[in-house]
Amino acid sequence: MEDALSEYKFYCLARNYTEKTMKNKGQEYKQLKRYLVEKRGIQELESITYHDMRSYLYQKQKAGLQPQSIQSMAKQIIAFFNWCIKEEYLTENPMDKVTLPKIPKRLKEGFTKDEVYRMIRCWSDKTFLEARNKTLIAMMSDLGLRAMETRTLTIEDIKDTTILIHGKGNKDRVVFASYQLKRIMMKYERLRKQYLEVKGYDDPHYFLNYKGDPITHATVHNVVKEAATRAGVKDAHPHKFRHFYAVEVISNEKANIDLFSVSKLLGHSQVSTTQIYLQSLTNEQLKIKANNSSPLAKFK
Repeated sequence: MEDALSEYKFYCLARNYTEKTMKNKGQEYKQLKRYLVEKRGIQELESITYHDMRSYLYQKQKAGLQPQSIQSMAKQIIAFFNWCIKEEYLTENPMDKVTLPKIPKRLKEGFTKDEVYRMIRCWSDKTFLEARNKTLIAMMSDLGLRAMETRTLTIEDIKDTTILIHGKGNKDRVVFASYQLKRIMMKYERLRKQYLEVKGYDDPHYFLNYKGDPITHATVHNVVKEAATRAGVKDAHPHKFRHFYAVEVISNEKANIDLFSVSKLLGHSQVSTTQIYLQSLTNEQLKIKANNSSPLAKFK
């Protein structure tokens, strides 16, 4: 088992998995190995049965792990065992007969237009940091970017109205900035250039802190939290801008954009992921879409 886990680690590194993914995998496999060795007395890979894996998941549930977390954890383990089968170290996956807990369906709620408008407007464009924060909020809401995608942008990624996004799983995609967003960006870019010249800094990242270094993941969260506080918006976090973007694009009767295209713009590998965001479409939004797509409405 030890040898297989070590080999699988290098297999994942060769696949260019992100540092965050590798860290999550490493932690999960470390916990799994400890449980199998210490609690079940198992050292050999082929000795693992579905009984052992059922017991492992049951221990996780007893510890208070939520269904969503257990499913995420199980996917990591299933991937490892599937690789073992591919390499002919195992003939079947011990997780095949393990029933995973169901994830309760909760209606996802995104920001309203007014909330996003207020969060953008709460920042001025008079200083470098204020303009940076305004641009960050505007960019996430207008393009549906992840926090990671926002903070890793570079100056070279920004073209005229197209932006190269370095997405999840090292997958790049191109998104398109609206003229309204471009105006906000241009004001920030002027102040950014002036700030770097005065301070003598030179960093290719698009969003920088006051020291001229790339912003961190925590900075993105703090900017969103501060914007929400200023605008009087509750339960704000960066990922809700992706939800807002998906719903607004799909419900826009003038856009006439399909679900697959929205999925590509968001950088989702599966359309089903995009569909989760759209569960919060209001009846009024659905009514407008239904009227605009009515077959009889096209008849004279």
